[in-house]
Amino acid sequence: MPSPPSDRLPDEPGAGSPRTPGPPDRTLGPPAEPPHRLALDLDDCRQERDRWRRHADSYERELTRALLERARLLAWLAALHPSSAVLTPVTDTGGLDGSHLLRLEAGGQQLSWRLAPADLPLFTHVPCTEPATAPPQGDGQAPLDQAAQAAHLRRHIHLLAMEGILFTVPAEKRPPPVRPARSVRPGDH
Repeated sequence: MPSPPSDRLPDEPGAGSPRTPGPPDRTLGPPAEPPHRLALDLDDCRQERDRWRRHADSYERELTRALLERARLLAWLAALHPSSAVLTPVTDTGGLDGSHLLRLEAGGQQLSWRLAPADLPLFTHVPCTEPATAPPQGDGQAPLDQAAQAAHLRRHIHLLAMEGILFTVPAEKRPPPVRPARSVRPGDH
């Protein structure tokens, strides 16, 4: 009479075969690892977690730096367009988070950027208005979406760069800089 199938070969000890007497081994799962091996694995996992945490912290610092740089450049852009730059509270969040939109006109098109509340001190030179409840005045032009705004900015920058090339005088044909008759020191009038 054949024996029932087993996961172990009949030659293995504890398999219950006639050649190796004893009860069959009924343990579940792999054999237990020594405790020191588990401690080493845990230590490796903790080191890997700390390494990833350092990466995440580094990326967060870099993102914070880039967002501050963006806010400074937008403040500068608003200073270059004082006649059209305006801040408006964001209404899509119910005004609860304190974000504002910087809106300005460049190249005949209205552009806008969302500003975090922490960036607002950089924009004290920009007038603030209430959110518009009526359609935009003037030509009725609505702000562009992000992709269209990016394309408009690229075209506008290209045109400004071409204008700069066309209307600049070569260095050898420029008049010498005008120097004051005498040096002016602080406190002299």
